Amino acid sequence: MNGAGRRALRPVQRTADRQSYAGLVNQIREDVLAGDVPVTGARLAAAVHASGRLLGSDGGLRAVDRVHAELQGLGPLQGLLQLPGLTDILVNGPQEVWIDTGAGLSRTEVTFSSEADLQGLAVRLIAAGGRRLDDSAPCADVQLRGCRVHAVLPPVSTGSTLLSIRVRAADSFSLDELQDAGMMDAQCAGILRTVVASRLNFLISGATGTGKTTLLSSLLSLCQPNERLVLIEDAAELAPLHPHVVGMQARHTNIEGAGSVDLAHLLRQAMRMRPDRLVVGECRGAEVRELLAAMNTGHDGAGGTIHASAATTVPARLAALGALAGLNARALALQAAGALDAVIHLERDADGRRVAEIAVLDSAGDGALVALTALDCRPDSPEPGPGWDKLQARLAAKTER
Repeated sequence: MNGAGRRALRPVQRTADRQSYAGLVNQIREDVLAGDVPVTGARLAAAVHASGRLLGSDGGLRAVDRVHAELQGLGPLQGLLQLPGLTDILVNGPQEVWIDTGAGLSRTEVTFSSEADLQGLAVRLIAAGGRRLDDSAPCADVQLRGCRVHAVLPPVSTGSTLLSIRVRAADSFSLDELQDAGMMDAQCAGILRTVVASRLNFLISGATGTGKTTLLSSLLSLCQPNERLVLIEDAAELAPLHPHVVGMQARHTNIEGAGSVDLAHLLRQAMRMRPDRLVVGECRGAEVRELLAAMNTGHDGAGGTIHASAATTVPARLAALGALAGLNARALALQAAGALDAVIHLERDADGRRVAEIAVLDSAGDGALVALTALDCRPDSPEPGPGWDKLQARLAAKTER
């Protein structure tokens, strides 16, 4: 781990430091929560001062930060947020915390004092997101202050309480920055720019953690400033650098099991909001029917992401999602072949995240939906594939409009 990482973890790694502050933190937490007033930085500082402990200015600031993390932040995990490039925090138990900063998973020295403390943090984070986590609802997922938090309690979890925290990037990256980082070469970047400028409908495919959302935000940042972007997401993560963006996110059921708003409903609402670009953060269910229908009725330049292990498996993935919406395989193939112009597939290996290929969807002779490689984006020797001519024809057709 780099020097910045060690500095970020130092306050939560030292056993002596934890023991020294444990009693103080508990005392201040009880004092703060006893009053019916908002928990502010000034109130925390006053509570630390009122404790009578001679901590000095540096110690007092650390105590305030520690109590704030316990009450409103990620507790012992708070220091990890300072790590550059952090995308995920995965807690498998009180003594097992893993992170991903872009180079794969690595284990940290951060620990919880007990299973009860870990479970207490999970319950608090889920409650802060408006949902509950208990025996009757042992699994929950919420969006919280730039993080997407998922928690599972035992015995559904076979071991300890599980926490999975996806950290939203503080800043969006431009396509040039992604190219400089090695995600694609100049030829691939040029094709992607043309895809956006020509208003082709596209999906970005890939496995979890391959950078689908990051790339989608970058491509949306290339849209003309006079275009209105309407984003529909399960959990708000997209952050394109664009002057006219409006977003909606799905809502889960409340404690009574009512009040849910799914992506399909949001897509129907978005059609009434005069969108220039319709964007679905991730196609994962029956909303694929509404998205394909929108693309087939004049909403050019639409986009989204989809989970798939390869571009060639995107047709099967779309067929599975279409079945959830009541579409048979042939109906789905006809819709998708006419709606989707390009598939941009991402992979992740030891060298990082990269664009692996750009493909086009087309109908085979038997009416089945197939994906044809248009550009193999291998770093050493990118080369056109059997779908290259079709991609060029689609780009030309959209450009002429």
